[in-house]
Amino acid sequence: MSHDRPGGRRLPTAPLVLTLLVATAASAVVSLALGSEPLAVSGVIDVLQARLTGGRGGDPSYDTIVWELRAPRVLMALVVGAGLSLAGACMQTLVRNPLADPYLLGVSSGAGVGATLVIVLGALSGFGIWALSLGALGGALLATALVFGISLAQGGITPLRLVLTGVVMSAAFSSVSSFLVFFSADPRATQSVLFWLLGSLSGAVWAQVLPSVIAVSLAVAVLMALHSWLDALAAGPEVAASLGVPVAGLRITLFVLVSVLVGVLVAVSGGIGFVGLVVPHLARIVVGARHRCVLPVAAVGGALFMLWVDVAARVVVRPQEIPLSVVTGLIGAPIFLALLGRRHYTYSGGEG
Repeated sequence: MSHDRPGGRRLPTAPLVLTLLVATAASAVVSLALGSEPLAVSGVIDVLQARLTGGRGGDPSYDTIVWELRAPRVLMALVVGAGLSLAGACMQTLVRNPLADPYLLGVSSGAGVGATLVIVLGALSGFGIWALSLGALGGALLATALVFGISLAQGGITPLRLVLTGVVMSAAFSSVSSFLVFFSADPRATQSVLFWLLGSLSGAVWAQVLPSVIAVSLAVAVLMALHSWLDALAAGPEVAASLGVPVAGLRITLFVLVSVLVGVLVAVSGGIGFVGLVVPHLARIVVGARHRCVLPVAAVGGALFMLWVDVAARVVVRPQEIPLSVVTGLIGAPIFLALLGRRHYTYSGGEG
């Protein structure tokens, strides 16, 4: 798989990451003032200063809107954007296909079945606010286990087998979700399922932020520790094996890591398309193909991108919200088509 652009100039990674971090922090503060009820940025800053020093904001209404409603949503947007971008970069290396995205293994479709069971049939209702997340996570892990088991039973974890098995299982799980929705007698439940499947952060609460942060942080640590092996794997399994990389073990590790990471994120945000496909491409354009550069740029860039996608979803047709996949599709499709016109891709498929 080649992502090189002849004559392209690369930006230094450290200054770029620092710039993106500063832009993300500033954007996060501004985004807290945007929504169905616009707020003054100065009031938002007052609430943040008070909360971060152990107090409460002066204006109770500002404190409630900023800290209780918008702050967990903004943090979740940052975490989901970073996690999906990391998963996309990892998946593209795992299957050696630049068109791969985090949902290739059927994780999103499996999560959709679990979420549909909760919304339509009331499964896991005893878990309260955690019911939807637990149902989606359970469905995602079930899909992961099936793809993994089928691939192993048919000869092992290879790029082609993963892609084909993932596509087939995605179609099967999507059919199950459609069947459940079709026979639902509650039109509101049907609407809720559709909105969740297209992605939304409207239900984000503080209790759900920490598990997502932990999952993304562990993924960053593992992938950065394996960055040289990822470079070798991207060059081909034969090259990686000749350099001493345990190719089979690395593939299984990446498969499990991506599946769990995406499962955790989909459980709290639904299916959000294009982020894990487009952002890694943009990262490779600006810093090259080495994973020690691509991974941090993709993570921070994905966080910034998702933050503003969520803002657009909240304000474009306020007080209504647009599903996140609608926004990412409208933005991501033109960007990806432009990338296809500027870059040269080669894909060496097969059972290697």
